Amino acid sequence: MTSTATTSTATTSTATTSTATTTDHLGPFDVLGTAVRWRGGGETLLVEPWGADSVRVRAALGPVVDADWALLPPDPVTAAGATVRLTALVDEGPERYRAELRHGRAVVVLTARTVEHMQTGGLRHDCRIEVRDADGRVLLREVGESGALALRARQLRPLEGESVSAVLALETPADEHLAGMGQYQDDLLDLKGATLELAHRNSQASVPFVVSSAGYGFLWHNPAVGRATFARNRTEWAAESCRQIDWWVTVGRTPAEITRRYAEATGHAPMMPEHGLGFWQCKLRYTHQEELLAVVREHRRRGLPLDVVVADFFHWPHLGDYRFDEEFWPDPAAMVAELREAGVELMVSVWPQVGLDSENYAEMDRHDLLVRTRRGIDVQMWFGGPSRFVDTTNPEARAFLWDRCVQGYARHGIRLFWLDEAEPEFGLYQWDAYAFHAGAGAQVANLYPQTFARAFHEGLTAAGETQVVSLVRCAWAGSQRYGALVWSGDIHSDFPTLRRQLVAGLHMGLAGIPWFTTDIGGFAGGRTDDPAFHELLVRWFQMGTFLPVMRLHGDRQPAREVRAADGTLRNPSGAGNELWSFGERVYGVLERFVHLREALRDHTREAMRQAHEDGQPVMRALFHEFPDDPQAWGVADQFLHGASLLVAPVLEAGARSRRVYLPAGASWTSLRTGEVLPGGTWVEADAPLETLPVYARDGAHAELVGRL
Repeated sequence: MTSTATTSTATTSTATTSTATTTDHLGPFDVLGTAVRWRGGGETLLVEPWGADSVRVRAALGPVVDADWALLPPDPVTAAGATVRLTALVDEGPERYRAELRHGRAVVVLTARTVEHMQTGGLRHDCRIEVRDADGRVLLREVGESGALALRARQLRPLEGESVSAVLALETPADEHLAGMGQYQDDLLDLKGATLELAHRNSQASVPFVVSSAGYGFLWHNPAVGRATFARNRTEWAAESCRQIDWWVTVGRTPAEITRRYAEATGHAPMMPEHGLGFWQCKLRYTHQEELLAVVREHRRRGLPLDVVVADFFHWPHLGDYRFDEEFWPDPAAMVAELREAGVELMVSVWPQVGLDSENYAEMDRHDLLVRTRRGIDVQMWFGGPSRFVDTTNPEARAFLWDRCVQGYARHGIRLFWLDEAEPEFGLYQWDAYAFHAGAGAQVANLYPQTFARAFHEGLTAAGETQVVSLVRCAWAGSQRYGALVWSGDIHSDFPTLRRQLVAGLHMGLAGIPWFTTDIGGFAGGRTDDPAFHELLVRWFQMGTFLPVMRLHGDRQPAREVRAADGTLRNPSGAGNELWSFGERVYGVLERFVHLREALRDHTREAMRQAHEDGQPVMRALFHEFPDDPQAWGVADQFLHGASLLVAPVLEAGARSRRVYLPAGASWTSLRTGEVLPGGTWVEADAPLETLPVYARDGAHAELVGRL
């Protein structure tokens, strides 16, 4: 028998908890507005509604800390229906209590006890958390003591100052499928059984939000370097150094419901501007103004669609100068005007590195606008010369960076920026060696790419832009609300890497970053005169046609030397990387697909609208639309472009056909043949080099039949 002490119906939301007023209490539990607080043994545990069907959990040694790393303030109206029920568990002993917080589909049960601990001779206070859905099904729970093992689900071990190392151990369904977590360079679609580093690297973006087939989404709300392990016997989240354990969970019946709630909690992507829907041309690197303009003129002469052209790195005098080198780019305003007359936007590369010889270095160093090295010589990267990174976690540094970019770029009419090196790419990934405005590197390093994108979003929106998009090499939770278009970094040019980028795009979408792209053809290792690379490029270009953003880029070989007028060497340039750079046969295929991308504009715009308004990925795993089809959860080499186009890229050299799964619950029309096929079936699809298998859902896109 249990004895119910009190029931509280929440009417307000309390985001700051340290000064909240206690409205009800029982044993170790206090009800603080909509929140439940437990205290014992020097630990504070706070659970509160945070968005529809969602709760936030924080645990700290001492009071919990208010931190807005990724989560937006919750809507008080949404929390109004939350209820809290406190219960004394009389039959289980005098010091056992339960708190139950119900909020939409999410139910959190906290079970507290105080016992005499024979091994230490004192009292032991404990509170275990369990998350259920509204039907009472357990989705996850903190691990128990396991008898004599004396396990602790929440491990908070003091370090220097107020820091702790933190581990959270959870029991989760052994048969669940997991996806999300950002971009890791492997081809695992199901992350159950995987272990992942919670840290950014060039071509790795750690976005610690995971979607479970069991019906929940989980955010590790902590920008610390650490690790996530999704084992069959438990899930563990670990931070090397932080202030507290902080996580958010939402409960939903489908992946679409889960990603919707996550976008509401961390922010929606802006609406993709019209120039984000077509084709983007890029290479490493256009070395001067006339070279770039000549490429655009040739596109127009050939009647090829083009929305954006990119001026890549080292167009500046010195790293960190944030302006064009006048010798090579003498009239940026005239260049932008000609491009805009042709209907093309210019994007320019901005690196967060500031060279010691930059015109901005002394001022930025003097005003503490740069990341600091905590030991040794204060140089953080050597590529392009010794440099340090702009500390974009500092609001003053973000404002300074944007001001320099206004003077160097925006005043000429440039409104698109490529934010490279955004991890940031330290010369050595020793995060504890660096200090940021927001805290020690080991505690906050993963926040950096989000704040880098934020600098340009804040600047552009203040200047009147309403649809901001910045190409960024990394992201963290919440980056999407700052217009982050993430590409997959400096990847190699081969078929296994192509396959990994498809999987990376699926995980990025499920991690709440709906805008994703890759370097079509891969970044490094491709030669313009190599037939094997030609095949890879064609297959990559075909897949790229259906990515959220279609962008051709790479460091093509053979490279060529670049010198200034005085004979000094500048950064080299790769070989040509335009549609016509690889021979007539390749050009014929690429030309057809770049026109197909243009024909997809209305469909892509609708998918972008769904991302903006409803938090849905543009590039979707099959199970996102068909969660009730068990086979859909295992297909890692296909994807959906929006809700209605199934794309099956060719991912093996020499392949001229491939096996395709058509999910149950829809009929599928081949855009190549017009044949209508039932769902829930596997088919062997022809895929000559000139095309790839694409299927339309339930009779959609009749106008595209025959285009492939």
